[in-house]
Formats: sequence, C-alpha cells, structure tokens
Amino acid sequence: MGHSEGITIGDRVEVLDEAISGTVEAISDNMATIVTPEGFPMQFPIKELVKVSGDIRVSNFEVAQVKKEKERPKRKTGPTAKPKQRNAPKMEVDLHIHQLVKSTKGLEKFDMLNLQLETAKRQLNFAIAKRIQKVVFIHGVGEGILKEELYYLFKQYENIKYYDADYQKYGLGATEVYIFQNA
Repeated sequence: MGHSEGITIGDRVEVLDEAISGTVEAISDNMATIVTPEGFPMQFPIKELVKVSGDIRVSNFEVAQVKKEKERPKRKTGPTAKPKQRNAPKMEVDLHIHQLVKSTKGLEKFDMLNLQLETAKRQLNFAIAKRIQKVVFIHGVGEGILKEELYYLFKQYENIKYYDADYQKYGLGATEVYIFQNA
C-alpha cells in the first residue's frame, strides 16, 4: 500500500484495525512507539500505522466507507426531506421575572409587568421575522394579570392564534402562540 512510508517522530498516527491513535515518539527498525492521548506509550509495527493530518481522523475504514457512499447510486429523495415543518422546534420564552432581571428590588409590579410584556413583544417579533411557527410564552400562574396583558398583546397581531400550551409539559402557566406564515 505504501501509506506508512514517511512516518516520522512527532507525527499523529492511527493504528490500522484498532481504535488507537497517538503521536510517534520513537522509531526503531520497523517498530514505532506511539503515545496515546491518555499518555500511554505503545509499540506497533510501522506498517500498521496511518498518518493523521491535523485533527481530522480518517482511518482507512472510514475512507472505504466514504468511497462506498460515493459509489452508491443516489436514490431519488421524495418530499420526506422536510421533517422540519412538522416538528419544528418551538421557541420558548420564559417570562418569569427572575429570568429577566437579576433582582426585582425597587421594581414596582407595573415595571415588572412592562418588562415582561416588552420581552414577549420582542421575542414575538423575532419569531415572526425568523419564521418560527410556534412560540411558548411561559408566564406562570400568578394573578393572571400577565396572561391577560399577553392576550391583549397577541390580539393586536393579525397573523397569530394563541391557546393554552401543553398542559403536561408546562402546567397552567403557559400560552402557545401559533404564527401563520404568510408567503
């Protein structure tokens, strides 16, 4: 094969047929001493070593696999290429005040509410801009003022509907917003 020629001290190498790699420390006759990342010196016949360039670890096995992949006839991929739409990740926005500020000292309820609503609005606009379809606003149960205010905010948008979020996952304190993507 001739892949083992030119192995010198200091080279990063892999051992054929073994999941072992390391740096060549010494070479004598046809044997090389390599030191593994864990610091163990091991000896192998030079002909069983493959040079690894940089940090890209490509063993012969992987090279063979890659070649195989390339030779495999391409199957026509159907419309299954878009599982993203179906279970696109939901964006979660936690509006609990302690998530938004380090300390609520000196903040009136009104200030806190405003902050929460500002955050909700910012995140909602972000989601719309980024075409994220579902956003869950976690507002907690509390006195329900925040929820009321959120609903008021959501009503101002034409292209969204909102409903209680997944009860099992969030309990009572969350509202999910669905954003209709207008093409």
